[in-house]
This record gives sequence, C-alpha cells and structure tokens, in this order.
Amino acid sequence: MSVTFVEKEKTVLVLQGGGALGAYQAGAYEALSEAGYEPSWIAGISIGAINGAIIAGNVKENRVSKLRAFWETTSSSLLARTPFAEDKTRSMMNEVAANWGMVFGIVGFFKPRLPYLLFGGDCKPDEVSFYDTSPLRDTLSTLIDFDYLNSAAAPRLSVGAVDVQSGNFAYFDARREKLATDHVMASGALPPGFPPVLINGRYYWDGGLVSNTPLDYVMEYSDPEGDLCIFQVDVFSARGEMPKSIMEINEREKDIRFSSRTRFNSDHVRVLHELRFEARKLLETLPKELSGTEHAKRLTRISREATITIAHIIRRDTPYELGSKDYEFSRQSVEEHWELGRNNVRQGLRSNNWSSRGLPESGFQVFDLTQ
Repeated sequence: MSVTFVEKEKTVLVLQGGGALGAYQAGAYEALSEAGYEPSWIAGISIGAINGAIIAGNVKENRVSKLRAFWETTSSSLLARTPFAEDKTRSMMNEVAANWGMVFGIVGFFKPRLPYLLFGGDCKPDEVSFYDTSPLRDTLSTLIDFDYLNSAAAPRLSVGAVDVQSGNFAYFDARREKLATDHVMASGALPPGFPPVLINGRYYWDGGLVSNTPLDYVMEYSDPEGDLCIFQVDVFSARGEMPKSIMEINEREKDIRFSSRTRFNSDHVRVLHELRFEARKLLETLPKELSGTEHAKRLTRISREATITIAHIIRRDTPYELGSKDYEFSRQSVEEHWELGRNNVRQGLRSNNWSSRGLPESGFQVFDLTQ
C-alpha cells in the first residue's frame, strides 16, 4: 500500500465505552500512531470519550504519554502482580481488585459517597450517585489542553451522552461547539455509580445507555467528499462462548449489551453507504434536463462520492475474566489490556489482507484486524 494511497484517506477513531477495558483502546492507539494513522476525527462514548479527549487535547508527541499517565494513575491503588497463572486463581484475584475499587474508589477517577451509601435519601441532582467523580475532573484538567482540543490543529472530537429527562441521545462535537471537561464527564456519567453532569441547563448521563458505539454518528456527519478509514475499537465482543455459570452469564450479558450489535451496525452502515455511493454514480449519468430537477437535487444531498473502509479492532476475553472486567482497575490488568490492544493492532496491520487493500470499488469495505 503506497503512502499516496494512505494520504488520500482521513483516519477516524471510533471508541466504545467499557471502563477499565479502555486501556485496550490506549494500546491500540499507540500502535496506530506508530504506523502513521493519526486520527483527524475521534468519536467516543464513556471511557472512549475520555481516551479520545486525551488524544485530541494534546499534540501528537504527547498523546501516548498522557494516555499512559491516566491509566497509571487510575491503576495505582493495586500495583501488585499475582504470581498465579491458573485461570480460577487469577479470576479470584481480579474479583478482589474489582471489589476493592467498588469499596474504596479509584485514584484519579472516583471516590465513594459514604454518607449516601450508608443512609440513602434524596440528594441534589448532581449528587445522585454512589460515587463522587470530582477526582476525574481534576485528572482531566491536568491531562487535557482544552484550548488545543478546540483549535483547528487538533483532531475533531465528538462525545455522546443522554439527556436524563428527555431520554434523547446527544453528541457534543468540537466542530459545532467549544468542548470542556463537563462534556467529557457527561459522556462517562454511568448511573447509578456516577452522577449526571449539568450542561446548558440539562443533565446528562453516559451515552452507552442508548448506544455504546458511535459509528452511526460518524457516518451521518462525515464529509461526503473525503475517503475515510475508520478504526473502530470495540472492548466488548459480540461473539462469545455459552456461559456455564452464573458469573459467566453476567459477563456474557454485559458483552452482548455493550457491544451494541457491532456486526449489525456495520451491515446497516454498509447498505446505507452503498446506496448513497450508487446514487452519486447514477447522478453522473443523468441528462442535463433531469439533473436540475428537485428530485435530483435531493438525491445529490444524500449521495456520497467518498469511499469508506472500516477496520474492526475487537478485544476478545481471556479465560479468567468475569463480569467485573470493566471495573477491575488493577495495574496488572490495565497493563495487559494496553499490551493486548497494541499487539493486536500491530499484528493486524501486518496482515496480507490489510497491507494489500485498495479503495473499495463498491464504496465500502470491512476488515477485522483482530480475527
């Protein structure tokens, strides 16, 4: 694949929500950056919004180090590495780490609201939660340069959230408004653990409540003329084994729910894009007396000339992981997630299918870099 070919495509990074599993996204980004795939647009939900904001809010040279600072901070409560390799023992150690975080909180991320946990009762709207996320606000303010993030030099950032009262999905997009810490925190405000975030008089929760994968938004609001290479990093795999225990059921249910029908979304996007692509080809064949009609003008607005390449980067579970994997922030697990993401992408980019690809004649193609 020639450099000229790559330069014609705009790189887009699509990041799911997934708590502690977001370290996989950080490793994946490191490998993509090494290979020259710097995103011009990042769309994220929840932890994907946090990772995305750290990337978009720093110059290229500082992005990996700032991501590492975030993940080292949040995993600093449990630094020990277990010497046990046996799956059941490792599962037990992970559960201990997850429960430690639930009871005592995660450094740089959240801390428990002990009076509320003990007595319950009504609270102010921005305090209705089990945890206080003010540590995350401080962490993001330290790691993200929002002046840079909102400048023309930074990648475009879009983060998804849900209006608590209307239930409507909303995206905060740096192309349309100036983004701040509140917008990123709103995208990751998963109830009942985290409190809603007030923005312009409305309270917002985690966007993963409606859709955990922002691919549809990218497809709807991307420029119709530019070829796109979309790297979609999924930390929950839609496919999995049949559960054999209650704990495995919990994990499998979470995978299905938060994978947000990855394959279905890709198939839906494919059909829609190919229709828009063919519409543009049809318009080019119309005689002049028809090309100026209202129907032709309407078709022009929804048609698309650019091609779309989607590269799925899907994290697959290890045998010892259970339903707590997304809130298990031990240093050992975080480092393993990061390394897995980096290695998966490095290997996928070296595959023959990827290295020999071209622009799709049908306007759309999909790869699984971690198959």
